[in-house]
Amino acid sequence: MRSGAVKAATGVVGTLLCAHAAAWPDKPVRIVNPYTPGGGVDVVGRAIAHQLNEVWGQPVIVDNRPGAGTTIGMEIVAHAVPDGYTLLVNNGSVATAPALYRKLSYSVVRDLAPVSLAVQSPYVLAVHPSVKAGSVQELIQLARAQPGKLSYGSVGVGSLAHLMMELFKSSTKTDMVHVPYKGGAPSTTGLLSGEIQVIFTPIATMLPHAKTGKARLIAVSSAKRVELAPDLPSVAEQGVAGFDGTSWYPLFAPARTPAAIIQKINGDINRILQKPEVRSRFLSMGMVPVGGAPEVLRDYLDVEIRRWGKVIADTGVKAE
Repeated sequence: MRSGAVKAATGVVGTLLCAHAAAWPDKPVRIVNPYTPGGGVDVVGRAIAHQLNEVWGQPVIVDNRPGAGTTIGMEIVAHAVPDGYTLLVNNGSVATAPALYRKLSYSVVRDLAPVSLAVQSPYVLAVHPSVKAGSVQELIQLARAQPGKLSYGSVGVGSLAHLMMELFKSSTKTDMVHVPYKGGAPSTTGLLSGEIQVIFTPIATMLPHAKTGKARLIAVSSAKRVELAPDLPSVAEQGVAGFDGTSWYPLFAPARTPAAIIQKINGDINRILQKPEVRSRFLSMGMVPVGGAPEVLRDYLDVEIRRWGKVIADTGVKAE
């Protein structure tokens, strides 16, 4: 009798949750972006918000809350009411923050619930035309022959571009000087002007400059080649075993958000990412729609936390 009562109660709860998810949302939904407007996270967040607004018939608002290396925005979502009306859109900083910031008021793993690994964007390893290297191995030889002479840029200390190059340096036993900039545009300008010689940067940023000869692309950062540049070999393919670094744009909800609501959001995002016009728009910006179940994001997050946590520990990188 007790077993039957438990099953009956479980069935009632499941029915109520499904009914709640079917009626959800019945008011505006906020997507917190922990960056200023205009960057890659903002592009992804607003594109998805626009589509969800049409699907749900409710306003979906992107709320920019920059500061403290994205931890302010993440903290807002981690401590929000877990009802699905507050979501987080971010990039790979969600996986690097635990190692960069030791005194967070939240836990990425415990306080954020994975919703969707929406989009990925491979980086390219690019050099100024004056650098006499057309491949990864030639760059390695040049850097080893002139330790500390080549400089590389990034969008800031602890950024993915910074950590990728630190991983590259440690993997290849090379020494290059880090020059942090305050944003993607200044770092790109630094390479094009010859102020720095090497950079890891989003593929869409550097492709136009490579076509005009202002920069030379020598590798893609992901483990395998990508459809955006099928003739460009990966770093790993050119002899740096295990190298893999990709910018990614996930969505999270506060932990304890009802599973039925998370599944609804996830399903709607997956359908949005499969739309030809949405896929085409993302690809034109150097971004590849991914999607998949929340578990895909959970597993990916675990891998990225371990990967970049080790890089940060091994290299001693500290947040500014």
